[in-house]
Amino acid sequence: MKTQNSGRSTRCIYLGLACLSLVLHLFLAFLCLSVLQKACVLPTSSSSSIPTRTDTQHCRSISHSSSSSAALPSRKLPTIPQSEEHRKLNANTFRHKKNHSFSDATEWENTLIGAGKGQKVNGRTKLEELFEHPLYNLPRPELQDDDWLLRVKKKEHSGDRGSEEEEGEDAIDDDSQGSSASEEEGYDKMSWTSAMETHPPWLRFHLGISRRELYDRKDPNLAQLTHYLATQRVLGAVQKEGGTQLKLLVSFQNHGQALLKPMKQSRDAETDGNLFYFSDFERHNAEIAAFHLDRLLGFNRIPPVVGRLINVTSEVREITTDKKLSRTFFTSPVGNVCFYGQCEYYCSSEHPVCGRPHQLEVSVAAMLPDLSLAPRRSWRSPWRRAYSRTKLAAWEKDPAYCDTVKQRPPYSHGTRLLDLIDMAVLDFLMSNMDRHHYETFETFGNETFLLHLDNGRAFGRHSRDEPSILVPLQQCCRIRRSTLLRLRLLSLPSFRLSDAMRESLLRDPLAAVAPLLSEPHLSALDRRLAAVLRVVEACQGHHAEVIHNDVEGYDQQPD
Repeated sequence: MKTQNSGRSTRCIYLGLACLSLVLHLFLAFLCLSVLQKACVLPTSSSSSIPTRTDTQHCRSISHSSSSSAALPSRKLPTIPQSEEHRKLNANTFRHKKNHSFSDATEWENTLIGAGKGQKVNGRTKLEELFEHPLYNLPRPELQDDDWLLRVKKKEHSGDRGSEEEEGEDAIDDDSQGSSASEEEGYDKMSWTSAMETHPPWLRFHLGISRRELYDRKDPNLAQLTHYLATQRVLGAVQKEGGTQLKLLVSFQNHGQALLKPMKQSRDAETDGNLFYFSDFERHNAEIAAFHLDRLLGFNRIPPVVGRLINVTSEVREITTDKKLSRTFFTSPVGNVCFYGQCEYYCSSEHPVCGRPHQLEVSVAAMLPDLSLAPRRSWRSPWRRAYSRTKLAAWEKDPAYCDTVKQRPPYSHGTRLLDLIDMAVLDFLMSNMDRHHYETFETFGNETFLLHLDNGRAFGRHSRDEPSILVPLQQCCRIRRSTLLRLRLLSLPSFRLSDAMRESLLRDPLAAVAPLLSEPHLSALDRRLAAVLRVVEACQGHHAEVIHNDVEGYDQQPD
């Protein structure tokens, strides 16, 4: 009897322990689900497609794709003369929308990218107030047929069978369609016709390039393009040939391509003062900030650039067909996936690009049209540095060097010298000493803007300014009135350059990870802007014709 009671008691104890264990397991499962659900909620101010670094490793779904094409081929666009209908569509609809305000564009951009906003004043932010200012909305002559870089080929409905055959397969007309090469990768079929709204954002960007600028700031496609660059699935990645440091060419659906520069150092790291400018790192955040600064100055000469987080395993290593690149991948002792590629500087196992453990910050820049369609000419800058540790360039030894420059083409006529001084002002503000060449589109000859490309070595030092960058302005004492008026406007407290840059950079997806520029770099912009204005004042004290009046009829002063 005693044995039976003992057995019954033991069974009750086991049953109780089992129930207790089940309750504990249920409680732990509920707790884990709650934590995971909370961790995967992104901040409201960040991009839905670009989570913060902490959230990324747990929340982002990594898309794996099979191998892509062996290279990133050049994609040709039609370039025969456009019709009157298309010219008006370009000029009126996508370039100069009279009913489209900047606030509409920023609202569209914020919707697509989930960008942050600055503090509102009178219902608008400082940035919106700046771009509503008359200096950023000066009247300009309407663009003519030969002012556009590329044109869409319009199908002629003439019934002439022979002429239709001569048009070839490259024409984009009402019946022909271009489709994504990635349909087999699981994408919905996408196509475009001669109607501008069916074109992918990168193609609309190419068709919007004019003699005056790379893009119209008010064009809603600008926000669509940056969203495209920040979110599209990467289908291929190969190392870009040439250059001194590691860069990748990445491909998207519908033949889109972009130039990718990886994060090499933290945003707060300053360039070593003992390091020569030609041995400096290229910085991904410098490329992004340069695009925003160029836009704030009203130049619009840098191709759109956006920040992005990529997975170096699934978006580079597993899809690249570049064998030289793939051989440089390795896993670091702390478990991060790294690679270093092949280039002249900093491409070695001692200078790797590493994810954390897979996620990597990069800048992604829109590619310009293929050279076969829109050839560019490279010009050696007259104020190019010697790129030597011991020698000086000619302009460093001759105070009257500008007089020599002005006597030879293309600086002897036209506005080329003024364009070069615009570029010098931009470079001084962001402390870019690496401007040895610049490019122009051959189609436009000497009557066009300079492309402000390759700005990765900017924003290296905030504690020191480099006055030698301003030598073109100091020696030539010439500047556009529109440029000077905007600089004066940006020096006022109500439109302070640092405030405008801070707000503009908030619109980039990587701002959700950390500010693109540290506060010391933003403060340096104001300090350098004041230095530019002092140089202009000094020029006016010694020369009669300093300001080139390119805004006749505008008599207001910044207030």
